[in-house]
Amino acid sequence: MDYTFAVIVFYAALLGMVAPYIYARSEEYGSLLPPAIALAVGSVLWSVLTWLGLSYTDGYIWVIVMVVMPVVMVIVASRLAHARIRAREEKLRS
Repeated sequence: MDYTFAVIVFYAALLGMVAPYIYARSEEYGSLLPPAIALAVGSVLWSVLTWLGLSYTDGYIWVIVMVVMPVVMVIVASRLAHARIRAREEKLRS
């Protein structure tokens, strides 16, 4: 049985539980968006790195995926929160 995708799903779920404490504006994007972003990024990145020839037993593939997932999650969630705040402010002005 291949457990690698299960590890990525579990890690995305952990990141989703921690996300409201990492970024203060979590009420802007909900509770399911951060783990969904992390899972999508982790899955695509894992597939690309595997396609490029990295083995599941290499530490590099694990380190890259485990570092990039939360970084992208925080960046996308913060940009989305800022965009929603900006849109709400523009709507209130008009």
